[in-house]
Amino acid sequence: MQVRDKVMDGKSLAERLKSSLREEVLSLRRKGIVPTLAVILVGRDPSSIKYVESKKKDCSEIGIKSIDIRIPEGTPKREILERIKELNSEEKVHGILVQLPVPGVDEKDVIREISPDKDVDGLSPYNMGKLMIGDYSLRESLIPCTPKGVMILLKEYGVEIKGKHAVVINRSNLVGKPLQKLLLDEDATVTICHSKTVNIEEITRMGDIVVSAVGRRPKFHIGSEMLKDGVVAVDIGMSFLEGKLMGDFDFEEVLEKVSKITPMPGGVGPMTRYSLLENTVIATKINEGII
Repeated sequence: MQVRDKVMDGKSLAERLKSSLREEVLSLRRKGIVPTLAVILVGRDPSSIKYVESKKKDCSEIGIKSIDIRIPEGTPKREILERIKELNSEEKVHGILVQLPVPGVDEKDVIREISPDKDVDGLSPYNMGKLMIGDYSLRESLIPCTPKGVMILLKEYGVEIKGKHAVVINRSNLVGKPLQKLLLDEDATVTICHSKTVNIEEITRMGDIVVSAVGRRPKFHIGSEMLKDGVVAVDIGMSFLEGKLMGDFDFEEVLEKVSKITPMPGGVGPMTRYSLLENTVIATKINEGII
């Protein structure tokens, strides 16, 4: 099998899916509905600014209106939460995204304040609760963007999930926990690993699908000795090493063992960004009474 046949190209897939989403946005606009996403950024962290700018660009490309709200670092929590409440009540705002982390504020307080119907990150207790009890649709519900992007990628590339052993190296609310539930609902057997897992390589070697979202190179990385033949490798980890963006998997080294693998960059990242756009359109439909 050639290298290109093993690579799950999230960038090209996201571009193809965005074309369909662009038509959907155009259809809504013809009805006088302008999908609108409000993005709140607290402080001036360079990485957060870069992420927010990229999200604005993505929205612009498919016709979603984005509102950029900048709040100075050190602003009292009550003022930040009050701004979210105002956006909750603004009918023309369909989605709200708060760039995390928020300096000096517990992110749970922020997430809790966002209306579930405008929660494009899918992290509110209500939306996470719906995910946990199975009251959701992958393409029509507000589900955390990275896990959603991973599932769409696996499905689009025809990866068999039913009956497979999936190993997820991450236990966060953002990635590991929701991804575990999405994989379970596709009839996978799922093992969650994390920083306290003992003999992690013994567990990863059992995985038919191994998903890693650690991002702590050079302290942690996955080589061929940690994988079995034919594994599907999904790389979410991001580290900058000697000025180069790298994932958790030693890409070149594991190529001989994997049946499918996501590159870094160009794998899960573009699918995460696509999922945010899709969630914004879903939130628009929810708030406009279409679904």
